[in-house]
Amino acid sequence: MMGDSNKGDPPEHGLVPQDERPEHAGYSSPACLLHELDSSFLEPSRSEAPLQQAEADAAQDWDEVGLWRKAKRTALIERRLALPAASRAAHSKAMTAALEQALSSCPGSLIGFYWPFKGEYDPRALVRALHARGKRLALPVVVQKAAPMIFRAWWPGSPMAHGIWNIPVPAAGEPVTPDILLVPLVGFDRRRFRLGYGGGYYDRTLAALPAKPRAIGIGFELSRIATIHPQPHDIPMDLIVTEAGLA
Repeated sequence: MMGDSNKGDPPEHGLVPQDERPEHAGYSSPACLLHELDSSFLEPSRSEAPLQQAEADAAQDWDEVGLWRKAKRTALIERRLALPAASRAAHSKAMTAALEQALSSCPGSLIGFYWPFKGEYDPRALVRALHARGKRLALPVVVQKAAPMIFRAWWPGSPMAHGIWNIPVPAAGEPVTPDILLVPLVGFDRRRFRLGYGGGYYDRTLAALPAKPRAIGIGFELSRIATIHPQPHDIPMDLIVTEAGLA
């Protein structure tokens, strides 16, 4: 469910996007009269030209970063899926212990988590144990494409629906706001910036929430990279948990 944002890439998992293809009525444009305008009107002013060039450079940079992220994302997911079962089990046990430690020091009783996808660390045994201790839980749901997610309450045995890729999401419920958010990582860097699945949903959601939850990124050490080349829209995690402990 899971800093990501490549347009055209699949959205974060645990989502239920809606069809948004508005129909447009056809209107013709008036005949072009540019040849009648003074040439100085068509050229950017000296004050506008640097700004326009900066915007063009930024767009080019983002295109390059987007392509790099797409390739890196694919490689990291393949590496994660190839993790041997014994290693996965050992890493997951260590990550559960580290998460227990992290959560014990975090105030708040409502924890947002994710349903595992494509070889991610599986937090379901942990959250069931947390529920037994009285913690409230929630899962993310996308109700509109390219918009912040909402969270709906979850508990063992709660009614579920199939989201995209048949990932379970809460079937109904009023939106809730987590105090703590467990966030899956495809990749991460030393500054705690996150590489996700490319939909940008977690970044939008963290930016839009009235009170930012404590965001804990979760991933295997094999997901660690030098940098994700963070952009202005990327929001770093407050904490990273791997099998090596807390970062």
